[in-house]
Amino acid sequence: MKTLVSALALGVAASSFAAPAMAQSQGDWTFGVGIINVNPKSDNGTLAGAAAKIDDDTQLSLTAEYFIRDNLGIELLAATPFEHDIALGGTNIGSTKHLPPTLSLVYHIPTNGKITPFVGLGVNYTTFFSEKTPLGRLDLDNSFGLAATVGADWKISERGALRLNLRYMDIDTDAKLNGAPIGTASIDPITVGVSYVHRF
Repeated sequence: MKTLVSALALGVAASSFAAPAMAQSQGDWTFGVGIINVNPKSDNGTLAGAAAKIDDDTQLSLTAEYFIRDNLGIELLAATPFEHDIALGGTNIGSTKHLPPTLSLVYHIPTNGKITPFVGLGVNYTTFFSEKTPLGRLDLDNSFGLAATVGADWKISERGALRLNLRYMDIDTDAKLNGAPIGTASIDPITVGVSYVHRF
């Protein structure tokens, strides 16, 4: 993640005297399509007395953003369902799917170059479904938490840009096995996304 952030910063600096950046005016809409990798943190808590590990997954991402002020937008992130394997004590014991729609207030920093960095803060709602385990019935509660994003758009046409962004999401879920509580999984992923964004 540090490498990606450093590359982002170098790109912004290198482009500061290039062609004009992609304008973001009040009333504009942008739509983006790309891929996003959800990578849970390394320590996912303890379930049923054993260390939990939740693996990563990559899916299609979709974004829509409406600019309420020049350079200031409200963005909705959506994606196709993610699927994660769940391991306890190093043994795979099941899987789950989830959808993490995220609503953020995003500020796009004006520059004189082709690259426009942005930062944002918002809320994430994660809904879990299709939980599977040979141990019985696994239930994971839905999660509501803060989300933060940082990234940059690289202008490639009058209305189009390539986007790289990183997100942090606060995702915790209480788990039950056959109706009995077995602990809380702390997922808290960092996501990495690459997409094409078009301004209307």
